[in-house]
Order: sequence, then structure tokens, then C-alpha cells
Amino acid sequence: MFDPLSLQVFANHTRAAAENMAYTLQRTAHSAFVKETEDFTVMLINRNGDTFGVPMGLGATWYPGLTYTRAIDMVADYKPGDVAFTNDPYSCFVATHAPDTHLWKPVFYEGEIIAWTGGHIHNTDMGGAVPASLSRALTEIHQEGIRFPPMKLVNEGVFDEDILKIMTTNVRKPDLNIGDIKALVGALNTGERKILAMVEKFGKEAFLEGAEVLLDHAEAQARDILRSMPDGTYVFVDYADEDSVEANPCRLKLTMTIKGDEAILDFTGSDPQLGSSLNVPSGGDPRHTMLLVGVYYVLYTINPKILLNTGLTRPFTCIAPQGSVLNPISPAAVGMRSLTCARLRSVIFGAFCQAVPEKLPAAPAGNNCIVNVMTTDERGHTVIAAVNPVVGGGGGMPHRDGTNGSGADAAYLKNTPIEITETEVPIEFVKYGLAKDSGGAGRWRGGLATEMAFRVFSPGSRITARNRDRSFFRPWGLLGGKAAGLSDMVLNPGRDDYRRLGNIDTAILQPGDVLEIRSAGGGGRGNPLEREVWRVVRDVERGYVSAEAAERDYGVVIRDGVADEEATESLRASRSASAGHFHYGPERDGYEAQWTPAAYDLLTDILVGLPIHWRFFTKTEIFRRMKGRVGPEGVSAALADVRARFREMPEPAIEAKEAAE
Repeated sequence: MFDPLSLQVFANHTRAAAENMAYTLQRTAHSAFVKETEDFTVMLINRNGDTFGVPMGLGATWYPGLTYTRAIDMVADYKPGDVAFTNDPYSCFVATHAPDTHLWKPVFYEGEIIAWTGGHIHNTDMGGAVPASLSRALTEIHQEGIRFPPMKLVNEGVFDEDILKIMTTNVRKPDLNIGDIKALVGALNTGERKILAMVEKFGKEAFLEGAEVLLDHAEAQARDILRSMPDGTYVFVDYADEDSVEANPCRLKLTMTIKGDEAILDFTGSDPQLGSSLNVPSGGDPRHTMLLVGVYYVLYTINPKILLNTGLTRPFTCIAPQGSVLNPISPAAVGMRSLTCARLRSVIFGAFCQAVPEKLPAAPAGNNCIVNVMTTDERGHTVIAAVNPVVGGGGGMPHRDGTNGSGADAAYLKNTPIEITETEVPIEFVKYGLAKDSGGAGRWRGGLATEMAFRVFSPGSRITARNRDRSFFRPWGLLGGKAAGLSDMVLNPGRDDYRRLGNIDTAILQPGDVLEIRSAGGGGRGNPLEREVWRVVRDVERGYVSAEAAERDYGVVIRDGVADEEATESLRASRSASAGHFHYGPERDGYEAQWTPAAYDLLTDILVGLPIHWRFFTKTEIFRRMKGRVGPEGVSAALADVRARFREMPEPAIEAKEAAE
């Protein structure tokens, strides 16, 4: 029935329905994190559980490939008016940390389920060990708040008050949670009405067929893009700054093989599951949406007309070994999985940048720091709220500079107006803007970082700043472009009690304390010496680049606000373009001089040869003993020291033992 024109008409209806759902949720939500920052999703789901329609301009952009099938199957006897929910990451691997509460509702027509509406909200707090429930320091999921396996929340239109009581008893700001959940139920009801209107317009059979054809069309579009890429194997590695409070790097490795219209993404060689909350609970699903978020961005960058739905996942197969950071087993903590997912996207971008470098940008900032404050107002009431996401710049594009302060894969997190935040939370902003010299130099400059500072007024104000990263490993530059500036977090800048906080994600502030947070910038793309002089001068005029950086990084000499053409020409002529496909910066170059690829390959063999509960411990102990040691020989010596100290340690598998010898 569906020719290209009628299919586009049907696709437009599904998008409009999803956007109506999104507007309903945004306009009725209670928390700033949902109604302002827009950390939510809504979607239309076919009767098999696959997403076939999402909004384009509202909400998070991680989940167009999400399937609810496992969650749906864990609840029995659906009736009209029912709504089911879960926030348990390990029950069905739909929710991926406790604050993300997913709801889904059956849509009945003539007595049968023809579709579902679904979505999630990020609850500001779900209880647990810290305000807002999330911290890298947490070590097991039981510390991350109350969890609900898939169950009915609404029975034939009536909320289960017992479930709501359990939730309100265990969370810090129950009114926000319940208000946001009811707003999402309203959005699901809106979606139900829109689906039934489509059924009336197109007919039942045409609607059911259309939901499937949309998935097939998205799959075909994704396969067309893969066929346009050269077959080959592309390997890329990137690091999160710290794997836990132990502060060793967390390594992600991708070996991507493209063959025809299919691709295998093999994450073997990535770190073992961690003794922190940076783990990503994928359940080993070869097409889990969290593993493929970076792929969605690449596909959409190459073809902005691509349909966003579960069909995009079909040409891809992910390999994430069990017991690794990308496929942990319970009860591993997972609350900060978004930090690891940011690095996961960087790894995917890096692999595709080798396949089609002419089409893709340099690395975005890759650290969307989300700041929450729990404090006390002048009436003595406890206030907890998300303050603002501190998002860095986008990477330099093939045709323009990276976007300032809104870094590509994290750009969906909207900033909350300062006036609204200061109305809802008793804090005072003292800075909010773009950070000079933070974008990577390039023919196309990387986007600038965001910096924000605020003052608190009450004793014991507790701050969580999750996803703090990129304070050591820079966002990489591409094709001669330079790596970007690093992130930072400082307590009381400019005062005698000034203190740099690094990547810690929780802090206690006292009256008058000021917390300043800066994200990373985006990487530069192309040779900085080829950037037009007038663009560099304009960047200096706008405060994006200092005159010193203009001369150092771009070879442009500026005197009294004007380019000295003769001095600039001479300086540029004396310099040569940077070699190499990627530029990582001195920190990573120095780190990898010790931790070579061969050293990491040996470490991986050792860890895989151990029981899962020994792996992170062994990694940490080997790292402690690597001082002054280099490469695989250093790893072998460190392992020998560990085994001598911990005689209870199981003997690694034979291949690791032979490699170490």
C-alpha cells in the first residue's frame, strides 16, 4: 500500500503524534530537569515492542532504537487503561539507571493491542546514598535508590496508591517524582488518542503495516549509508579519566568491521566491569540502544532525512563481553553509565572518522556535567533541584566551526534560564558563559566550552556534579586539528581557600562558597594554519580566542586588534602542518607511552582469564604496581607482584599465563 509519498505522509503523522506527546509532558512536568532540561523521551511502539515514531525537537535523543519487548513480556494481562513501569536496570535492560523511570501503555482497538505508547523521565532523585542518587563513588546498585521491576502502575485508569506510597517514602522530593510520572502518563494518553486517530484515518490494517514499513525503510536507509563506506576494519580507543575513586583511566576499545551493508562493533578489549557506577547495563543485547547511540548520530549526520526508529539497529551487531564495563552483571552499580556512554560515543565517532573522515566532525566535548543542588531555603525547607547541564562544544565540522557550548551528542540537554533556577533554588549565579581558548584549534575551530559558577547560602549544601570527565584526556582533533581544552571544577576561585576538585562528583559547600565548573571544548578539524586570518581576528574580537592563542595556535599575529599581515605570513611560513589523523594532546600521548596497545592487550588477556569478581580488583592492583614500568613487560612484572602479594588470587587462564611469561 505504501509508496514513497504515502509512507512519508504516514511518517509525518507518527512524528506529529510523538511531538504532541512530548509537548504534553514538557508542559505538565513538575521538575526543572524534565520541563526545562528536557531529559525525557516519548515514543510510539509497535505491537511487537519496537519504537517506530519519536519527536525530532524535544527530549533526549538516545532512544530511537529502543525496544520494550522484554519489559512488556514481564507484565501479564494488559487491559485498556493500564500503564506499566520500571526503573530497574537489570530486570529487562530497558531502564539503564534507577532515576530513569520508563512507562508504557497498551493501545487497544476492537479488543486487541495494536500498538503501545511509551517513554521515560529522569527523576531528580530516587533515594539512595547521595542526593540525586548518582555518584561515581557508589559500588553496587542497591546504593543507587529504590528500584521497581516491570509492574503495573495504573490499573484500568486508576493509579496503584500502594506503589506511589512506596516511592514517596523512599525518595527525597516525592512531589517532583509523582508530578513528573503523572505528566508522563498524560503524555501516553495523548499518544494513545493520536494512534487511534491514525487508525481511523488510515484503517487498522494500513496502520499496522505502516508501523512495520517505517522500520524496514529506516533499515534500508542505514544499509545504504554503510554500503557507501569502504569495507574494512577500524580500531579506535578512548578513555574516561577515572574508573572509580581509585582514579585509574577507564579504557574503551572498539574494533568496527564494515562489510557491505552490515557492521560489527566489537568492544572486546574494553575494561572489565568496574567497582564504581560507570558500568553500562546492556545485558549483552547485540543491538542494545545504549551501545548504538553514537551510531545514530553518525547516520543522521550523513543523512539528515533518515527515519529514527528501531530499524536503524538491524544492520549492526555489537559484541560486549559479559563482565565488561559495557555488559556488567548484577549487582554492579550503573548510575553513572551516561559518563561511559559519552566516551562510548567518542569511540564510535573515532572509528567512523577513519572510514569516512571527509563527512564527520572532530570529537565533541563528551562531558555533559549535570549539576544538582540540595540545600535549605530561608524558611528551613529542603530544596533539591537540577541546576543546569554544563555541556561543552561540538567538534569542528567539515564545513564550519563546532557549535559553542552545545556539544553535538549532548546538545539535547537544554539550559535552564538562570532566572528560573534562582527562583526555585536559593543560589546565586556569578558566571555563566563560554570559556575563552577552550575550543581545539583547526581550519574549523572546535566549539567553546561552557563555564558556570554559583554561590550557596546555607550550611551543608550538597552538590552532585555527575559525568565529570575530560579533565585529563582531551577531546581529539581530526585531520590536523588540535585537541580541545580540558574541563575543570574549582571551589572558591580567586580566594585564599581556592581548591581544584578534579573529577569528584559530590561536594559539600558552606555559606558563601562558590563552585565553578567548566566543561571541555570540542576538537579542531583541519590545519589551523589554513584558517582564514579574518576568522581568527573575529574570534579574538568576540573573546573566543586570546591574542596569545591566535599567535601560538593559528600563527596569526594581532597588534592593537588588527592582524599584522607581514608578521603573520612569516610566522605561518615557518611552521609545518601537524601529522597524523588524530591529535590527542600531550596527556594521552604521555599515558600511552607507558600503557601501550600491547600492554593493554596483555592486561585484557589476564583479566578475561579471571572470575568476574576478581577482574577490577586485579586491574587496580596491577596499575598500583606499574610505576616506573612500561609496556607488556611492565604488566607481566606487575602481575607477578600481585600474585606474590595475593596468593588467594586464582590463576589466570592459560593463554594469559603464557603471554605473561
